[in-house]
This record gives sequence, structure tokens and C-alpha cells, in this order.
Amino acid sequence: MNNLERKEQFPVLNWQLEHIAEIDLPPSIFQRELRKDILDRVVQWQLAKRRSGNHKTKGISEISGTTRKPYRQKGTGNARHGSRRSPQFVGGATIFGPVVRSHAYNLNKKIRTLGLCVALSLKQREGKLIILDDLVSSNHTSKTKHYYDFFGKLGAKSALLVSDDHAYHAVSKGVSNLPKYNALHERGLNVYDILRHDHLIISKKSLEYIEGRLQ
Repeated sequence: MNNLERKEQFPVLNWQLEHIAEIDLPPSIFQRELRKDILDRVVQWQLAKRRSGNHKTKGISEISGTTRKPYRQKGTGNARHGSRRSPQFVGGATIFGPVVRSHAYNLNKKIRTLGLCVALSLKQREGKLIILDDLVSSNHTSKTKHYYDFFGKLGAKSALLVSDDHAYHAVSKGVSNLPKYNALHERGLNVYDILRHDHLIISKKSLEYIEGRLQ
């Protein structure tokens, strides 16, 4: 039996960080070897999609000014010019300047899926993957202090909390004023956000969704 077939028991914790249950983590998702090249490709793809692409310079047709020839073609001793809007003049156009465009490009779905599995495996290997029974405590509070105390007890310098529809609103409200701590809906889980946070905290219900998405 190879590593990708051997299931591993993983603890499920409550808000007091007590071990209350165990679950099987699919090896095909959480026991992938570290592939920095795959992580780099996926992160670069994500960042390219996030670029606004709204940088632009004006072409000669967009510069305001006269269309009259500045002076006659020959006999002045000056270089020949056809417009005061040419790039040779102050305030003139820019030739081959940037235009509004999308920087996004396609990346094979298998590469994207593998990148997410590698990122999850990395957090699990580092001991920074936390599975909580529920991301909302038993009294369903969403106070910032409640989450602040929890992160202090966990010892997490930064954390990404992945939740489902049930708790997403409460979690995002609770951590909104805490720098370096962010809530993310399970459907938006991505490599870039996983890697830029110290700990990855996933609810038990969201874990089931992630497994179904990646298997």
C-alpha cells in the first residue's frame, strides 16, 4: 500500500481545543509531496487574474489639439512633422504604450487541483491544519474578543478560517477587525490564501465539501 492509499486519523477539536473525535483525511488530498513548482504556477495564475489591467496611455487620436500641419514640409530647415500631437512634442501621444487589458490566462484544471492538494498537504505536514467541529461556538457568539482569545490559545500568528453558509457570516464578522485573520467561504478556498496564513482552520462540515470537490 503506497502513501496515497494509507488513510490517517486526524483529530477534530472543539473551541476549547479538546480532542472530541477523529476523522480520516484522504491521502490523495492531504499527503501529497511538496511541489514548489506547482504552487508557484497556481499562485502566479491567481495573481495574474487579480490584476486590474486598467493602466493606459493616450494614442495620437486621443490627444486634444489641432490637426493642422505645424509648418510647411520643406524650406524651414526643421525636421518634417505632420502634427503637434506627435510623440516628439511635449504633451504628445505615447507610441506603443499600455492599453486596458486583462492579464488573466488559462491554467489546466488538473494543475489547479493539484496545487490546492499540495497546499493542504503542506499545512497538514507542518502541523498547522486545524479541524474544528464548528467555527461558531455553542452560544453562537461572533464577538471579536471570542476569536481573539481562541487564536491566542492556539498560538496562531495568522489564520484562515474556512466555513460554510451556516457560520460564514458570523465568522467573517468576528474576525473583521483582527489583522492577519480572515474568513473564507469553502467555495473560495485557494492556494494563495492558504499559503499567506500561518494556520488553516477548517470546519468539519466544510472539510466534507472540500473532499468532495477535490476527489
